[in-house]
Amino acid sequence: MAIHIPVLQKEVIECLEPKPNENFIDCTIEEGGHTLAILEKNGPDGKVLGIELDPELYKKLKECLRFYLKQRVILVNDSYTNLKEIVEREKFKNVSGILFDLGLSSWHLEESGRGFSFQKKEPLDMRYNPQNPLTAEKIVNYWSKPEIEKILRDCGEEKFALRIAETIINFRKIRPIETTSQLVEIIKKAVPTWYHSKKIPRRKAFGFLRGKHFATRTFQALRITVNDELTNLEKALPQAIDILKPGGRIVVISFHSLEDRIVKNFFKKKIEENLIQILNKKPVSPSFKEIKINPRSRSAKLRAAEKL
Repeated sequence: MAIHIPVLQKEVIECLEPKPNENFIDCTIEEGGHTLAILEKNGPDGKVLGIELDPELYKKLKECLRFYLKQRVILVNDSYTNLKEIVEREKFKNVSGILFDLGLSSWHLEESGRGFSFQKKEPLDMRYNPQNPLTAEKIVNYWSKPEIEKILRDCGEEKFALRIAETIINFRKIRPIETTSQLVEIIKKAVPTWYHSKKIPRRKAFGFLRGKHFATRTFQALRITVNDELTNLEKALPQAIDILKPGGRIVVISFHSLEDRIVKNFFKKKIEENLIQILNKKPVSPSFKEIKINPRSRSAKLRAAEKL
């Protein structure tokens, strides 16, 4: 498995400021890119505790990071919702920085075959953990119209949530919805024609960039619901602050307004409790150069804070 260059890598390192022999936690190690960047800075004895929920990706990572395993990388197959428990179990102390990169990994989109991408015909799975009983297929085939509309609106911020939910219900009366391509066609039928191809302004100097695909918000809503992503983030952030040593830093990269709002409100609360100070007054976004190289990064926002 090739190591992909992660989103906002330079900015992550600038915020975490890894120094020799310091310890860090990568709560969403995914393909290992941020971890490798940290390891370049925190040698010779600094360590990274990497957490990966997906057992298949975890196995690939063990092979990819085999040079560092045991010596400087501790890799665990678990959920970051169990952050405190993992740290205690691994006896991982004196933590100088914690990173959450909440974006979907390239591996999940391109190689997992679990229906994360609307650009491929794959089963409607969308689970990070195959032991999870809930799949996207179960949602679209068995949940009620109000339930589907609610997650599309709440977790996808989809303006045509009701129309899409109604079209899903009507389609499944004829035959089950089993693949991503079926779902894309259903969404396309449900939304107005102008919604099929949108463009969004991006700075006058750069003209226009292609906007979100019409299926993006529905797929986002299903993925978030299947994996309970928002609740998991709310559970993990307080644990991260407790684990950090004074002066330690937390960095969170979010990819949609729902995640960013959770992080923003959490930081605001901890400032009021005099537990942290903000490192960047406004969230950091990728440069146009990075967006051009990696269009998926365009919605990324980085927020960082230091524990007092």
